[in-house]
Amino acid sequence: MIRKLADDVNAGVIEGIRDLRDESDRDGIRVVIELKQGANAELVENQLLQHHLEVTFGVINLALVDGRPQVLDLKETLMAYLDHRREVVRRRSAFELEEKRARAHILEGRLKALEMIDAVVATIRNSNDRTEAQSALRGEVAIEVDVEPVPTFDFSEEQAAHIVAMQLGSLTAMEAADIEDEYERIVARIERLETILGDPAELDGVVRSELLALRESYASERRTTIIEDDGVVTHEDLIAEEDVVVVVTEDDYLKRMPLSTFSAQQRGGKGIIGTGLKDDDQVASVYIASTHDYLLYFTSHGKIHQLKTYEVPEVSRTARGKSAVNLLDLEADEEITAVVNTSDLDPESQQFLTMVTADGYIKRTHVDAFQHIYGRGIIATRLGEGDALVDVEITTGDSDIIVGTAGGMAIRFAETEVRAMGRTARGVHAIQLSSGDHVVGVTHTNGDDDVQILSVTERGYGKRTPIAAYRAQSRYGKGLIDIKTDARNGAVTAICAVDGSEDLVVMSREGQLMRTRVGEISSVGRNTKGVVVMRIDEPDEVAAVALAASDH
Repeated sequence: MIRKLADDVNAGVIEGIRDLRDESDRDGIRVVIELKQGANAELVENQLLQHHLEVTFGVINLALVDGRPQVLDLKETLMAYLDHRREVVRRRSAFELEEKRARAHILEGRLKALEMIDAVVATIRNSNDRTEAQSALRGEVAIEVDVEPVPTFDFSEEQAAHIVAMQLGSLTAMEAADIEDEYERIVARIERLETILGDPAELDGVVRSELLALRESYASERRTTIIEDDGVVTHEDLIAEEDVVVVVTEDDYLKRMPLSTFSAQQRGGKGIIGTGLKDDDQVASVYIASTHDYLLYFTSHGKIHQLKTYEVPEVSRTARGKSAVNLLDLEADEEITAVVNTSDLDPESQQFLTMVTADGYIKRTHVDAFQHIYGRGIIATRLGEGDALVDVEITTGDSDIIVGTAGGMAIRFAETEVRAMGRTARGVHAIQLSSGDHVVGVTHTNGDDDVQILSVTERGYGKRTPIAAYRAQSRYGKGLIDIKTDARNGAVTAICAVDGSEDLVVMSREGQLMRTRVGEISSVGRNTKGVVVMRIDEPDEVAAVALAASDH
């Protein structure tokens, strides 16, 4: 095993191992595996399980049940064994009952003979032979005896034969007492056996007690451990779980990079190159996700597609990634318009996918409607002509929704004002838009007063404002001024709810990426300009933002 393991390490099949040592001795097998600095121990363990330490094999439990061959599962095997043990106990008890009854019959004859012992002895002594004596004891022939009163015998054939064969020593008073004790024990045993054979619950009790006795007799410390089945090692188990940056371009090129590639900078920096782009392509959106998360891709056709984050190719900062048509079954004119990452969509939970469109429509659909997302995708929402899905949030049904527009307006209303709808519904109005304005994003809050709304504009400016500054309104109002969108700021690119502990990832259309701390962005009131978050050189502009857990 160690030689094969070493060969796989040298061949690169298993990564992260620095050294192997065999420390086996008379006490048992011990193999020490030392990992390289920074290696993922769980990932190495999964690789070892897949290639060396775990063997999967099938078992066909073919058995004869009632004379017929059957393939049994574990429960059926155990039930068949219990039926077998019941039959064993039943047959054994019936056999023993027959023996005990026969013995009780003999003892009854002996006790009866002891009561008239003088007449029995005289009859046997006056008989010509054993046969005549047995016939006399059965009452078939009469033998003259000098005993008063004259006895009348009606012993059975078995009793008569036993009495004739008795020795004189068995006629003592002590022997008589022993016979009476044995007879009482046998009668009690007969009653017990009849109970076992007549009551299934008593029979099962015997089976159980015997199984417990077997366990007690043969119990030894288990050398293996029975654990809940985690399934076989999958491809996902061989992928290190880490946070990554997922970039989507307007031409639907996808890529992922480790989030650790980008260190947090002070607010106002220019960032570093986050992706390479082909001619005339631009960054459309950026997301933070775990490699084991599901990415839900919403398209211009109102469909939803599903992909594991690790299925997005991991490439360098300067690479442009892979076309989505090679990863998702998109139609010719279908484009990705929004992405949501989630670790799980639990149909038993109170979770909804809340979607907003550029024209100001909003809809909520319970997550159980998205449990089976097929290869070609499924309908997520119906879109009006010229409308587009721009953002999606996972909400809990009792949140406050905040919808932001490119013109710097924001409206806050209760999530319950938007009834849950089916996948094919268009939705209802969320906000009254001014001429030329459109929705850019949606976020939500569960009423935490510490929550702030972070707004980021095309020119790289942004601000935080306490949620209390956004009074709740009815759905389909004009909203409140969130941030000024003059020539310096440009239009709003994104809004999101923050608490100040996160890191903000900002990406420009030309591929510059900057990571900074949300806490460094000023907290001010509504209807203000904000501060520089990322320096943008014209004609570049902010394409998208995402939130990540801070590494500080």
